[in-house]
Amino acid sequence: MPFNNLLGIRVTRRHKDGVTIECPLRHELSNLAGVLHGGVTATMADAAVGIAIHSRFLGTRRATTVEMKVNYFLPVSGKKIRARAYLLRVGSTLCVGRVDLFNDAKKLVGTALVTYMLLPRTEQKI
Repeated sequence: MPFNNLLGIRVTRRHKDGVTIECPLRHELSNLAGVLHGGVTATMADAAVGIAIHSRFLGTRRATTVEMKVNYFLPVSGKKIRARAYLLRVGSTLCVGRVDLFNDAKKLVGTALVTYMLLPRTEQKI
């Protein structure tokens, strides 16, 4: 996805129940306090669940975020942030995932609950 590429997000591991992604930290992603902007952390949670759903359906289903709750525990600095997504429930129209967010020291810096809606299948044009 172009937006994920812009941030530098990459998949580092695929799991049976989700994925792990990472994003390198750089100055442009900082807030005025000099730590990672919370929007980037939220984006990591959102992207992790989206990528996990994409992997689950092998790219055959489109989906979009409908709700997200993020709890921030610690400010993030260092070289990268890592997000581990777990697909908790995959239904016919909604998917719910939990994401644990970690800093370089593998400390839990936040957690999120993300709900995606599976969009109707469309006929492919030949």
